[in-house]
Amino acid sequence: MPKPRKKDTKSPEKTMRIFCEGEKTEPSYIEGYIGQTRVDNLTTVVKVESTRKNTPVQLVEEAVKLKKSRVSLPDDEFWVVYDRESIAKYPDALHAKAADMAKANGIEIALTNVCFECWLHLHFEHTTAPYSCYDDFSRRSNFKTLFKEKSGMDYEKSSKFLFETIKSLIPQARQRANRINADSLRNCPPGKTAHHQINPYFGMPKLLDDIDNF
Repeated sequence: MPKPRKKDTKSPEKTMRIFCEGEKTEPSYIEGYIGQTRVDNLTTVVKVESTRKNTPVQLVEEAVKLKKSRVSLPDDEFWVVYDRESIAKYPDALHAKAADMAKANGIEIALTNVCFECWLHLHFEHTTAPYSCYDDFSRRSNFKTLFKEKSGMDYEKSSKFLFETIKSLIPQARQRANRINADSLRNCPPGKTAHHQINPYFGMPKLLDDIDNF
């Protein structure tokens, strides 16, 4: 007579779930950061979710939907990662709607103003230059020159070597971003304190802090 199977008594683990706007650059960077940690099980409890959504409101809606589903635990944490982009593409009203929805549902936002590459740029040097969109950044900043000097390769959003190239520079980027954010918040005009209204602004340090402390 076969022995009865033991019941699985292992409790589900609290999970951090991250939704990204970019299909490759942001997930590659965040997954690289998660993977280089020395915490054994972090890659199983901090996950970049697969999604085809790419606007602030859509990403927050996806996070809210999963948070309210039966697969999530009450204390799971949820993040959405996206860029400010140009005002013509994503008007202030859209960002405000996404921020309000996230706050109402306990969802955290890591917003970069104006594009994720501005955050990557801080790995190489301190800069407070504002940009109107990615094309403006690509044209006027020296990020691609610095990246090629460091890696020997041209920068591409889909580069699988991105994280390996700049991972040693993350501490400098975090310090620079925190300093810039503090100065920007201190000097922003009254009524213009929302993160999408501050240029530049970097939400990645807080996400990385939360991953470290998870």
